[in-house]
Amino acid sequence: MVVGCLSADVLLGDVHSLKGKRAVVRPIVAELARKYSVSAAETGDHDLHRRAELSVALVGADHAHVRDVLGQCERLIAGRPEIELLAARTRVLDDDDLE
Repeated sequence: MVVGCLSADVLLGDVHSLKGKRAVVRPIVAELARKYSVSAAETGDHDLHRRAELSVALVGADHAHVRDVLGQCERLIAGRPEIELLAARTRVLDDDDLE
């Protein structure tokens, strides 16, 4: 078993309220979950209206598959025109790391 997580720090474009932030972040989170069958959520910077931390988690059978899916998720986030990807961190753990 391999567990992978991606944490992306993003800067939102022309957003002036937390309601506007939700309107940008929620569709991205929903698309990640739908398109790649991962768990996705906004996990940080809840009180800042122009910043967000998006996280993705995935369980798979091998490292290559998990890294590939997380890479696709990162590219999807980076490719969205309404946000700017500031930083992304990927971590992949296998059975030995989880004990």
